[in-house]
Amino acid sequence: MIIMLDTPADIDECSTEMGYPTEQLFTPLTRYRNRHPERKFAIDNGSFSRFNRQAFEALLKRESSRKDLCRFVAVPDVVGSARRTLEVFDYWYPLLGGWNLALVAQDGQEDLPIPWEYLAAIFIGGSTRFKESDAVKQIIKAAKAMDKWVHVGRVNTPGRLEGFIEIGADSVDGSGLARYTHMREAIETRS
Repeated sequence: MIIMLDTPADIDECSTEMGYPTEQLFTPLTRYRNRHPERKFAIDNGSFSRFNRQAFEALLKRESSRKDLCRFVAVPDVVGSARRTLEVFDYWYPLLGGWNLALVAQDGQEDLPIPWEYLAAIFIGGSTRFKESDAVKQIIKAAKAMDKWVHVGRVNTPGRLEGFIEIGADSVDGSGLARYTHMREAIETRS
């Protein structure tokens, strides 16, 4: 399990605090600098708060020389709507050539096809209810059967982390983990 953080904090210190390998997750919302240009990373799109196309495209441009180290780019999505997210995906995926793409799975994804042939990863987004559903477990199983990376957003507690480790997630992120030492230490001291 890798914990991805959008943080100005030292990634190695965060890794020590949690007891897990840690990588940078860049977002157009914060635009934190790249502290370790030799390491793997991922790019989120900022849609959970508000999507800013100009900032997203600037981030992609900034990191474009390192595409080979990017685990995934979360294609812009519509929070809470799998149907609308798939429409947005159809628009964006041709514009993101050369990047490893992740579809952000949203509420309702269980009833719609996933464009696996274009994906390097699936990013589990959506509501807490959706994240904790059997549908998400099935999506993760399908992704793993096709050797796709599985990332889960908004994982800030030891219990949620353990649950996603058990069902096969490869990485997680959480704004609380990115911001607060006490939350990172809770991950390390879980029992």
